Amino acid sequence: MQSELAALEANNTWFLTPLPLGKQAIGCRWVYKIKRKSDGSLERYKARLVAKGYTQLEGIGYHDTFSPTAKMVTIRCLLALAAAQNWSLHQLDVHNAFLHGDLSEEIYMSLPPGFQRQGENLVCRLNKSLYGLKQASCQWFAKFSTSIQSAGFIQSKADYSLFTCKKGKSFTALLIYVDDILITGNDLNAINVLKQFLHNQFRIKDLGDLKYFLGMEISRSKKGIFISQRKYALEILKDGGCLGAKPVNFPMEQNVKLTNEGELLKNPSSYRQLVGCLIYLTVTRPDITYSVHILSRFMHAPRKPHMEVAMRILRYLKSNPGQGLFFSSQNDLSLRAFCDSDWGGCSISRKSTTGYCVFLGSSLISWRTERQKTVSLSSAEAEYRAMTGACCELS
Repeated sequence: MQSELAALEANNTWFLTPLPLGKQAIGCRWVYKIKRKSDGSLERYKARLVAKGYTQLEGIGYHDTFSPTAKMVTIRCLLALAAAQNWSLHQLDVHNAFLHGDLSEEIYMSLPPGFQRQGENLVCRLNKSLYGLKQASCQWFAKFSTSIQSAGFIQSKADYSLFTCKKGKSFTALLIYVDDILITGNDLNAINVLKQFLHNQFRIKDLGDLKYFLGMEISRSKKGIFISQRKYALEILKDGGCLGAKPVNFPMEQNVKLTNEGELLKNPSSYRQLVGCLIYLTVTRPDITYSVHILSRFMHAPRKPHMEVAMRILRYLKSNPGQGLFFSSQNDLSLRAFCDSDWGGCSISRKSTTGYCVFLGSSLISWRTERQKTVSLSSAEAEYRAMTGACCELS
């Protein structure tokens, strides 16, 4: 706790002042964690001071809270480019990222528990953001984007989390997801200069070559880059009690039509949690995207037949939990898309279901399946809408 307070004071996070008349101070609390090493042994004890942001009033204590995060298609596209061009991949982590954001609002916070003196009537006037504040992530991203653009980087209009810098033949790309940073490019010297700049601006930790990013396991060889979510898939199987289940060869039976018929589940939260986990697993598993899309239509009132299909997907994952995507180093980087749709495939609404996938050379970087918004009057109309969706993704 003393170490945390010293870091906050060194960062000029607040200054002490009497509470002005008519102002209200928000509370704060300590959050304790035990950090362990990879072998399970104790590494250190960690204490973090967190503001009670849930007591903030919109328009007074905060305004904007939105903070962009990197799109998964951007991550896959960068990995495909790095594999094809033989670029190095680096990962950085920002220490106490949210503490770097500057505050424009007038926010007062009570003194940290355990450090209040009897008889004193002082509060903390916050200069910088603190964990727990509504605007913490928004202010951090604003501070980071301003700093990185001052170094000559340009923010992408397609993905605001992507920043690129081109000087002559040197090209560097930076992608940020909250406090995780991915850097790649064709100039190692420029990357080292960028790392030093970020370290001077923020306190960062260089994690070396990219190995694990947002739950994705990345392995590299001369043939290319392979990404998977094996650890995450095994956790889903363990939570679903399917580690010892008999595997199946495909995720859903052909011509299965799920409807709103059947016995309602007594505990629908388990179904929603399972489908939510499977949705994130589709980041590297396009083979289950259609099946998970069908299941996600029944989140509001899941029934027994829906749960049976969800458990079948788990049995399918059991057959190969480490399956993922491979980005080959032999790639011409030509952009191609394929699309298809059924006609009136949804037995409830009679709407068609669209599916498309986008390839960068031989690397699959984007895919999607969705139910069309209106009923198509013919198969040609359904195909046209599918093609429109694929063209939008290409653009």
